[in-house]
Amino acid sequence: MDQLNSYEALLFPSDGRPPSLVQLMTSPMSSTHHGSYTTSPSRMPHPEVHMDYVAEGLGSRAWKYHLVEALDGMNRKFANPYIIFYPTVSRDGMPFPVNKCIRDIQSRAFKEESAWRGNIVIAKYRDNPFSSMIDASMADFPILKNYLLTHGAPRQ
Repeated sequence: MDQLNSYEALLFPSDGRPPSLVQLMTSPMSSTHHGSYTTSPSRMPHPEVHMDYVAEGLGSRAWKYHLVEALDGMNRKFANPYIIFYPTVSRDGMPFPVNKCIRDIQSRAFKEESAWRGNIVIAKYRDNPFSSMIDASMADFPILKNYLLTHGAPRQ
């Protein structure tokens, strides 16, 4: 029987509410997906559950991810890096709204052309983001805030 596992992740809501912890569900996936080079069984995360206005029925095709392995100026990578999930395909084909929570974090450094859009879900992992997720906590918020302060969304 396929088993759903969940991990604590941080949600940065686009409507300006403060970040909070959410349950990020994962399900088993075949080795032909993102984590095909691992020996551990890979799991497909489902951040789309927490993304407002995301296209339904597309699963992992409605979002992309970005790895955060270190902050600028660090000599070594994080022992437990982060994976940022962001929506890419909206239900109605319109752009997602600018994420007000992250815009507030960036303050004067905010740039519309590289704005994070929609609800952003950030998880934590050990070795491979698709086989070894671990629980994040609000203690991770200062690190993520530092990253988001100086980094816009990846270009699409």
